[in-house]
Amino acid sequence: MPRQNRVTPYGELIAVPDRGMFWGNRGALLDREGRLARYSRGQAWAICVLSFKGRRRQQWRPGRLTELYFLDEATGLAAGHRPCGECRYRDYQTFKRAWSPDGGSPGAPEIDARLHADRLAGPGTRRTYQASLAELPPGAMVDIGGAPWLVRDGGLLAWTPGGYQKRPVAPAGPVTVITPRATVAVLAAGYQPVIHPSARD
Repeated sequence: MPRQNRVTPYGELIAVPDRGMFWGNRGALLDREGRLARYSRGQAWAICVLSFKGRRRQQWRPGRLTELYFLDEATGLAAGHRPCGECRYRDYQTFKRAWSPDGGSPGAPEIDARLHADRLAGPGTRRTYQASLAELPPGAMVDIGGAPWLVRDGGLLAWTPGGYQKRPVAPAGPVTVITPRATVAVLAAGYQPVIHPSARD
């Protein structure tokens, strides 16, 4: 039976067989019996590669970082995570440059604090905002009809745990943006997240 460790663009944790292209964490989320006990712990929410320097982890251990999985990087970014500064060093540096295009060099604590403020309105409660679809960059995620959609090539693709699907949709007026404001600004500044291959089908 799948563990409840797959992350949706809303940051929710669901139990599905699909693992995804990346893993990450938001702290130790399990109680002593190994049951999911909290939504997050701390502000450093990372997106990591599945394999790095041959390291192996014992999954789902109480007291350790709880492994979470994302369909792709766009999903992790929408949920409020950022690239890991170790296993994804180059992507993290690119993310930081897009975060501060004026040449500043923000540290991880500064980025994490801003993302934390942008992604949550309260414990486990998502913060969203309204925007025109035309002004959103590729890689951002929006909510339409209670479901997540990826902004891609001037259109929208429906997100599912196993990949993206092309479905007809014609939003009227502003849309609800799931991806945190600061991350949308990073995408607008040129950061290109890794997108699941199904988006190209």
